[in-house]
Amino acid sequence: MRDHHDTQDCGAMIAGMAAEARRAALQLARLSTEQRRAGLLRAEEALRGARDAILAANAADVARAEAAGLSAAMIDRLRMDEARIAGMAAGVATVATLADPVGQVIDTAVRPNGLELSRIRVPIGVIGIIYESRPNVTADAAALCVMAGNAAILRGGSEATQSNAAIHRAFCEGLSRAGIPTTAVQLVETTDRAAVGAMLAAHGAIDLVVPRGGKGLVARVQAEARVPVLAHLDGINHIFVHASADKDMATRIVVNAKMRRTGVCGAMETLLIDAAYPDPAALVQALAEAGCAVRGDARVCAIAAVTPADEADWDTEYLDAICSAAIVDGLDGALAHIGRHSSGHTDAIVAADEAIANRFLAEVDSAIVLWNASTQFADGGEFGLGAEIGIATGRLHARGPVALEGLTTYKWVGRGAGQVRS
Repeated sequence: MRDHHDTQDCGAMIAGMAAEARRAALQLARLSTEQRRAGLLRAEEALRGARDAILAANAADVARAEAAGLSAAMIDRLRMDEARIAGMAAGVATVATLADPVGQVIDTAVRPNGLELSRIRVPIGVIGIIYESRPNVTADAAALCVMAGNAAILRGGSEATQSNAAIHRAFCEGLSRAGIPTTAVQLVETTDRAAVGAMLAAHGAIDLVVPRGGKGLVARVQAEARVPVLAHLDGINHIFVHASADKDMATRIVVNAKMRRTGVCGAMETLLIDAAYPDPAALVQALAEAGCAVRGDARVCAIAAVTPADEADWDTEYLDAICSAAIVDGLDGALAHIGRHSSGHTDAIVAADEAIANRFLAEVDSAIVLWNASTQFADGGEFGLGAEIGIATGRLHARGPVALEGLTTYKWVGRGAGQVRS
């Protein structure tokens, strides 16, 4: 593993990797769907075969993270076990079964002069993925990029260097078995932060950068990038429990949304309870009994023994067994709170009143809006997309879980019969 002591010129290193990636992307674009699928299936086999090596590498990363005092939530995101490795490998195989977007005809029109114009999906080209904590992103991102005909340059977090390297080695071994160039998926080995800057400055060499990580990483990427960015911002996700909600359903959804896995971006961070809901204290109590520390507004504090929330709580992605809670005046109160504090990731309503639910779905401007379902479904696999490269919270190109289609663009193809323009 290189470090800053022997990486004198990150710019030159990234330029070289990008040039190799461009050549690989051109080769990928010429491969058939079945050839790319075969590469992923061989990669799945190699990942399963490398289980012991991945576990050993991950154990070293986890030990280092624990010694450095990383939070329990961060260590949970970092940790791999046999089940997570099997799930990661299965995710790669799932991507291989998905419909190939490359070459898809989006639409076709014939102009009055007989010129036929079509929009055809094509790969984006060279994609840089900058991510933290989760080693499985190495395989997820590689699989999605390859299946969509893109070459990938991966830069994982320093806390997962050995895990990422072991996963990358296995994935590339699988690609090689299928005759796909291993330069289609490259891992930035240096932990020097200058490598991130070099990727962000690689205009014309890297076509798109996707950051997956905390607010600090995303802020740096957006501030420095000279390359287009597909951003994944905080998951400050809300659940609004309307007065009409079924009590058992509301309790089940709220507890699952917060506590199933607290460290994922789809976890609920703020609970909003309709002032007319018949038993708001029971919802707060259910969270507390599940091990969640609740920080409440004045109205919640009046009905339950919780910590008073401060202004920062409404804009905090805890990624831990903590949530904020407020009692609001009906749907309009919930919409106003969400409008002020939502990060545009995932917001949900629990309600039996269909008209109220439809208003919520129409008026909340987030990438994912849900009715009577846990926010933990904010995941590409749960959307039937296979693995995801992230949840895009912007409004351009792709939104919500980004998978194969989100990693393509399109070109116009015109078919004529000698037409000239007068």
